[in-house]
Amino acid sequence: MNEFLQITGLLGNLIRAVGFLIFGFGITRFTMNAYNKANWQLQAALALGFFGLLVGLTNYATPGSSGMYALGSGISLLSNITPKKADDTNEEQTE
Repeated sequence: MNEFLQITGLLGNLIRAVGFLIFGFGITRFTMNAYNKANWQLQAALALGFFGLLVGLTNYATPGSSGMYALGSGISLLSNITPKKADDTNEEQTE
């Protein structure tokens, strides 16, 4: 019975880590999309909410969970900052 509890505990921690990775990616993607379309008051509220959530997770969640949230946020920020490639379909039409 002890082995079963250890296996389910490990699976629970893995699912939590993947969940926080996806949550961090989603929240950051939502914040960046809404930030570009908002006025300055909403931009300030989005920035404060995003960083407030990061501070709250750092204080109250486990280090692995908050680290996976930060990793998901970083992936989303990097994918949003990098320039987009031109579509290959446009190149085919010009040829």
